[in-house]
Amino acid sequence: MTAEQSRRWRLVLGRYAESNLPRGGGDAELDQALGYLYDREYTARGHRHAKGGGGSLDPSAVKAINWLGKSRGLFPASTLERLQADAVTRYGLDDLLADPATVESLQPNKQLASALLRIKGKLSPAAADGLRALIARVVAEIVERLKPRFTTALTGTRDRSRRTPHASLANFDWRRTIAANLANVDPATGRMMIDDIRFAARKRRSNLHWDVIVLVDQSGSMADSLLHAAVSASILSGLPGVSVRLILFDTSLVDLSHLAHDPVEVLLTAQLGGGTNIAQAMQHAETLVGQPSRTVVALISDFEEGGSVSALLASVRRLAGGGVRLLGLAALSDEGEPWYDATTAGRLVAAGMPVAAMTPDRFAEWLAEVMA
Repeated sequence: MTAEQSRRWRLVLGRYAESNLPRGGGDAELDQALGYLYDREYTARGHRHAKGGGGSLDPSAVKAINWLGKSRGLFPASTLERLQADAVTRYGLDDLLADPATVESLQPNKQLASALLRIKGKLSPAAADGLRALIARVVAEIVERLKPRFTTALTGTRDRSRRTPHASLANFDWRRTIAANLANVDPATGRMMIDDIRFAARKRRSNLHWDVIVLVDQSGSMADSLLHAAVSASILSGLPGVSVRLILFDTSLVDLSHLAHDPVEVLLTAQLGGGTNIAQAMQHAETLVGQPSRTVVALISDFEEGGSVSALLASVRRLAGGGVRLLGLAALSDEGEPWYDATTAGRLVAAGMPVAAMTPDRFAEWLAEVMA
């Protein structure tokens, strides 16, 4: 084992490995910062405090707020995000959320927000305001990023008479792209080299009204998807000609349509965990359809159905047969990877509901295509 490998293992294992892997002289602050948080794992398993190599594990010895401030100067941003998430969600350092100045200094990343949503019912009352403030900051960042995409995609139709520099699938003009690159055809192979991609501008839609029914699975694995669904629903509710019904479900249903404009309140109201009954949610959506040809039902789920799959498929067939536009959005993991039951998703596709795993900005473009 190299010296660097030994150093890294010592930092991972902490002071309990001191006898076999002595700490390097320059790693005292790193070791103390990591030990303050992760030595709690040892004590929870009944290990006695090792002699030497660090300070007390008593939380009163080092305030969590002071620990976070020191850690900010010791670790890169990606490591600090993991540390602060573990501190609050794994080791219950609620005082990080109870102090307004500390909440303001926390990195407002969606990974931390998703983790907090999973355990918000276990946080102390003193942390409630901090939780709301942190969720609000994360939501504001996502809204700022996504709102232009939704607005551009959904407030107009393609106008092929005008060009636009806005590059999106919804605006792609393949006819003009081909025409602009005809001079780039290789006579020997017949292949075209594309170096000029054209996009059509968009013109405002006519006064057609659309009802968008958003069904969001709030089972335990859906925190990240719920975050983006709440933001997407809030943006949609503010667009002209669009009415949003927002339904959260597990084995029961919660209609949060009256809160669709307020994603922070939606997220704080949601109760992640429990089972999944997608069929019940789809059947409820059927009762909300007024004009089938002007209705979109978007189901956001991991498709791990705990209810009747046959009832789910029957509901999808009825909606599709009646002219309702159906969209199935597969859950994404915290790393952005698809996370869903492929078998059920395949059966939904066969029944008339297209299913895709995509980021929220792509959802805006997909929604625009089905409403065109």
